[in-house]
Amino acid sequence: MIEPAVLKGFRDSLPKEEIPKKRIIRKLEDVFSSYGFVPIDTPVLEYTEVLLGKGGGETDKQIFRFSDNGGRDVAMRFDLTVPFARFLAQHQAELGTPFKRYHINKVWRGENPQKGRYREFIQCDFDIVGPDNAESDAEILMMMNRSFSSLGIDGYTFHLSHRGMFNTFLQSIDETGHSVDILRTVDKLRKIGKDETRKLLAEITGDEGKADRILSFISADEGSFMKTLEKLEDISGGRSEASERMRAIYSILESTGIASSFVFDPSITRGLDYYTGLVYETFLDKLPSLGSVCSGGRYNDLASLYTKEKLPGVGSSIGLDRLMAGLEELRSPLLASSSSADILIVHRTGDEGLAIRYAEKIRSCGIRCDVYLLPEAKMKKIYAYAENRAIPYLLTFSDDGFTLKDLRTRDEKKAEDLDSLLKGFAID
Repeated sequence: MIEPAVLKGFRDSLPKEEIPKKRIIRKLEDVFSSYGFVPIDTPVLEYTEVLLGKGGGETDKQIFRFSDNGGRDVAMRFDLTVPFARFLAQHQAELGTPFKRYHINKVWRGENPQKGRYREFIQCDFDIVGPDNAESDAEILMMMNRSFSSLGIDGYTFHLSHRGMFNTFLQSIDETGHSVDILRTVDKLRKIGKDETRKLLAEITGDEGKADRILSFISADEGSFMKTLEKLEDISGGRSEASERMRAIYSILESTGIASSFVFDPSITRGLDYYTGLVYETFLDKLPSLGSVCSGGRYNDLASLYTKEKLPGVGSSIGLDRLMAGLEELRSPLLASSSSADILIVHRTGDEGLAIRYAEKIRSCGIRCDVYLLPEAKMKKIYAYAENRAIPYLLTFSDDGFTLKDLRTRDEKKAEDLDSLLKGFAID
């Protein structure tokens, strides 16, 4: 006998977990479609050279990489953005620009599993490719806000920053040569704390004074988006193209009435190397220790790794597994029901096809109906079946008529014909 086991960092998903997950995905897809975004898909496996070096040194260490049966060096995608860049390079002539896509699928990283984070997890990506302007940046942010609003989440904040402003600051202190290492260190601030971040920055720059100045920059918070922006401009030497972009983005957010959900947070740098402009992370107000549940930014040079055509892009990714972990802790109504059907129908007559015909009639009314296919079973087993699948109603019928039983209250409703029984039926 082979012992059934799942690899560390991987997991099975039972119906009670998968049903709410699919419900969330449908809501997100509705939001994405409402903005004119279209779905795509890419292979799980890519040539390793397509993926390697695109996310940064730490990500390269986490890639699942191996030789396939043909001796090719292949790897499993670690995110959905890098394969998207390769996808664009191959299909740009068919797609045209602007191109707006969404992609919801699994990715793999060989990192240490932790709460809400696994080695196999689902990302929900959405991107705009072609324009490089405040309007496209703002539209991604607006879609993020609409997505979280559609899920009924109470309390979330989007933390925004700009790689360009941070790079300008690093130039002002003559530290552009260490920019990659500094960015990756700052990205760990929430995990390792300010003291450890300062220590690492001092080691990178060889100057404790510069480490303090970097900490001062990333800790700037004047209480409002615009005041923080102005302070950062003062620290880094005045207005710049990057800071003007942030002004324009915030102006659009204000004009649409959603600016209160966005804060300027210069500690947000994003560890992946391909970001070039606006960057952001999303935190649930009641669960700050959970970490970011939606991150992304502008990446104007990523596609240039695969094509000479300039294809600037901006995008975001919702970490579905981590988000669901947060929703579970917040006792979100979205996760409260894992019902597989509204009605379970059981027949007690000799006509085995009758229950199936009745079920089709019920489904034509927009009601989810499951047929219990072992009619000879005892009622105790049937009740257990319904309870395990969170089905609220049981419908039985015989030559005497129909009975609809609410399994939560044990109330019953009887009728001679199915139409009368279903009249006014609604799931609460």
